Amino acid sequence: MGSVYGYVRVSSIEQNEGRQVIALKKEGVSDSHIFMDKQSGKDFYRTNYEKLVSLLREGDLLYIMSIDRLGRNYVEIQEQWRMLTKEMGIDICVLDMPLLDTRNGKDLMGTFIADLVLQILSFVAENERENIRKRQEQGIAAAKKRGVRFGRPELKVPDNFANVVKAWERGNLNMDEVLKRCEISESTFYRRLREMRLKQGD
Repeated sequence: MGSVYGYVRVSSIEQNEGRQVIALKKEGVSDSHIFMDKQSGKDFYRTNYEKLVSLLREGDLLYIMSIDRLGRNYVEIQEQWRMLTKEMGIDICVLDMPLLDTRNGKDLMGTFIADLVLQILSFVAENERENIRKRQEQGIAAAKKRGVRFGRPELKVPDNFANVVKAWERGNLNMDEVLKRCEISESTFYRRLREMRLKQGD
C-alpha cells in the first residue's frame, strides 16, 4: 500500500479549516501529509495543491472532505479527478460522499457509478458558485439603486482648501504643510486640485 495524504481547502483566511483537518486525522492522515490552501476553488493554481500532486505516486490514497474542497470548476474538477485516478493511479476518498471512493467497486459498474456521481456533484458545485455570483451582483445592483456607495469613503477637503492652494502656489506653504493642514495624501491633494480647477473653468 502507498502513502496516505489529505487535502484541505478553505476559501479565505477567515474561514476555519479545523473541521476538515480533524476528519482527515480520524482517517489516519499524519500532519506532515496534510496539505492546505486558503484560496478560492475556481482554479487549481494553488501552491500546496501543486506540492501535493508532485508527491503523489501510484498506489497512494488521497482523502478530501468534500468534492468542492477539490474545486468549484465543473470541467477542471473532472480533469483533475481523471488525471489523479486514471493517469497517476492513485485512489481518492471523498469523506462526505462514500460513493466517491475509488477503492471500492473497481469493476466497470463501480467505475461508472463513481464517474456519474462525480459529474453530478461537480456540476452542482459549479452551479452553486454561479448562483452565489449572480446573487452578489443582484444585491450590489439593488444596493446601488438605494444609494449605497461602495469602496472607501471619499476624503473631504477643508472649507478653506482654495486659500491653502493659493498659499501653496505663492510659495508660502510647502507640500508637507499643505498635506498636514488638509489631512489628505499627496495624490488626493492633486486630484482635488484638478477637480477644483475644472469647476472653476466651467
